[in-house]
Amino acid sequence: MAASRTEPAPIDEGRIEDVDVSAEMQGSFLEYAYSVIYSRALPDARDGLKPVQRRILYQMAEMGLRPDRGHVKSARVVGEVMGKLHPHGDSAIYDALVRLAQDFALRVPLVDGHGNFGSLDDGPAAARYTEARLAPAALALAENLDEDVVDFIPNYDGQFQQPEVLAAAFPNLLVNGTTGIAVGMATNMAPHNLIEVVAAAVHLLDHPDATLDELMEFVPGPDLPGGGVIVGLDGVKDAYASGRGSFRTRAKVSIESVGPRRTGLVVTELPYMVGPERVIEKIKDAVGAKKLTGIADVTDLTDRNHGLRLVIGIKTGFDPAAVLEQLYRLTPLEDSFGINNVALVDGQPQTLGLKELLRVYLDHRIQVVTRRSRHRLGRRQERLHLVEGLLIAILDIDEVIQVIRTSDDSEQARQRLRDVFDLSEAQAEYILELRLRRLTKFSRVELETERDALKAEIAHLEELLASDTLLRAQVARELDAAADAYGTPRRTLLLNGGPVASRSRAAAPADLQIADAPCRVFLSATGRMVRAELAVDTLGGGIVPPARRSKHDAVRSGVDATTRGDLGAVTSAGRLIRFSPVDLPSVPGNSVQLAAGTKADQYLGLSGGEHVVAVVPLVEAPVIAIGTAQGVVKRVAATELGTKHDVEIIALKDGDRVVGAAPAPDDVELVFATTDAQLLRFGADAVRPQGRSAGGMAGIRVADGESVVFFGTVAPGDEDAVVVTIAGSNQALAGADPGSGKVTALAEFPAKGRATGGVRAQRFLKGEDTLTLAWVGSDPRAVGTDGAVRALPAAGAKRDASGQPLEAVIGAIGTVVG
Repeated sequence: MAASRTEPAPIDEGRIEDVDVSAEMQGSFLEYAYSVIYSRALPDARDGLKPVQRRILYQMAEMGLRPDRGHVKSARVVGEVMGKLHPHGDSAIYDALVRLAQDFALRVPLVDGHGNFGSLDDGPAAARYTEARLAPAALALAENLDEDVVDFIPNYDGQFQQPEVLAAAFPNLLVNGTTGIAVGMATNMAPHNLIEVVAAAVHLLDHPDATLDELMEFVPGPDLPGGGVIVGLDGVKDAYASGRGSFRTRAKVSIESVGPRRTGLVVTELPYMVGPERVIEKIKDAVGAKKLTGIADVTDLTDRNHGLRLVIGIKTGFDPAAVLEQLYRLTPLEDSFGINNVALVDGQPQTLGLKELLRVYLDHRIQVVTRRSRHRLGRRQERLHLVEGLLIAILDIDEVIQVIRTSDDSEQARQRLRDVFDLSEAQAEYILELRLRRLTKFSRVELETERDALKAEIAHLEELLASDTLLRAQVARELDAAADAYGTPRRTLLLNGGPVASRSRAAAPADLQIADAPCRVFLSATGRMVRAELAVDTLGGGIVPPARRSKHDAVRSGVDATTRGDLGAVTSAGRLIRFSPVDLPSVPGNSVQLAAGTKADQYLGLSGGEHVVAVVPLVEAPVIAIGTAQGVVKRVAATELGTKHDVEIIALKDGDRVVGAAPAPDDVELVFATTDAQLLRFGADAVRPQGRSAGGMAGIRVADGESVVFFGTVAPGDEDAVVVTIAGSNQALAGADPGSGKVTALAEFPAKGRATGGVRAQRFLKGEDTLTLAWVGSDPRAVGTDGAVRALPAAGAKRDASGQPLEAVIGAIGTVVG
């Protein structure tokens, strides 16, 4: 018997369709592109959120993750969102959640993250290690969703409902910006300041025909989360007008002293989304390729307590400002931001300017407030209807009870109540469910109070819905409330300057070194040191003198030098420290301000109570005179000091210290003043120059328990020289008693021999027992401990006269800048 053979099933030719491949590919690609544009990459112009962000915030709100409750694992949030609302992978959801929590990415973060949510240089920890809850601002975006303010749509499988858009109590798209890449288009929107955006929105509400220039008075430019500086606003205005434009952002950098005789660039704010590690890497690459010179080192001192602090050390002799310009050109310390305001409007991608973005948001917000008001009106009308029925029942409660007791069932009781008391079905049902404890007199009072309140609310809501003006005013009030609650001051500085230099890497390296030009170095009486650039007077052939200023501008020493020359700083410990003015803060010679200088003690790296008492030249001064607190004087030739960086200029006795130093050729006079108001002047030729290690000789005889308060020199024939003395009490608290002072011509004091006791410089008043300050020279200027100028008594007092009471405490005395 032959084996049976199974025949193949006939082909159903009705299921075969001929499809053009190109048409099928085109249609499928368009469907895919639309899905990416609408469902993934672009934000809605109304709430500023992409679908995944909206679903995260809504699901977290549904989970009760409010700011006043504890954090939960981010993995749990991701799982809830993925399982109920978002049909994509967990990594995409977690990446979106992380961005919502990053304060360096969003101007107003919407998620309160706990744990490692990443930094500008590093990614976040895994979702199982981090925790999250809603930030306060997120509640404002997702508020009132239970009051029919927006439409709800089914989720991907139809089991749950999700909002089509959030209520958005503030313009989130402008405030937080966004970035996204779709198919054939992309969006890149800059963050802005919430307070400024709300002010512009309120202005547009009140003035629908407002121009772009008027709106830019409220929103002058982006406000980036990390601060920084925006240079040039032309591109910003273009973006606000057309939706497309670009601008340059720069790091916020200051030139500071970062160590003894070291100047550095301190970066405290970086361009948007630029991290310090990226900057360091680019600096190293530029230095290694010899495109950038003058960089000594780069140190990242960033921490959570003090924020960003990137210190770029500058080599000696290089101009920090010139190096900074090269850093802007070659590294991400300057970056560009391209604005492309593409967002969904009614489901269609559109490029929107500032006014259009605000208008779309305001239309949405007006609709939200309108729908919310209608919902609340309906709820209050329903409640008023029930309360009025309940009041009818309570007024005749005995008959109500009788009707209910004599009824066969609840349906009959409901119908009889409607017939007897003329109630609606809802009122009758509500009375049937009434609890006996509501039948007290107090409950009746409560119901009447509630009825009156409901009527007032209903009247207000009806008035609101009937008036477009009142509706807009309500929107404006809620926007102002959001700005007050979540707004912060502007962080980004806007500079509407000229064109920015080219960033071409092929440009020739600039000469960054500081030229060896004439300058003058000043040491203020308050201990600040500054370098004044001196301009050559082409008409007279001389040096243009610096202009005079006030703050801190009482000069202790002023020395002519060159930028790369050597100067000496004499310290209270008897040391002379060589330094070059090249790294001192520089100020224009015609506007010297010593307040811009650096503290000399910090600049030279002094510690342990040691401080600078004078700055002296080492080339043009053959001899330097030094005076100490115990009355010792010494003159030392500059040739004896050698070329070492740090040398001992006088051998001090135990407990002694240097109080003053100055160039002292043979023809000048040396002047001492002591705490017991004795002043001695004698010729410098009475002190023979000694070697560097010598201990000096007796200059003035000092009484037991007293000390020298001033030592200096006076040029020969200086008829304008005066003596300024300030007296006070040893028992007074420092800075509490101004004391008394006087100004006397130096000619009133006779010259005496070296090693004598001098003559009295001021007679003490009652309660005074010490000379707290003294100074000798021309053009005196007194300053307080804060550097502010203090008034001195008029000149002309007698040599041994008493002082005049002072109005304020004087901290130091010097001469004017000149």
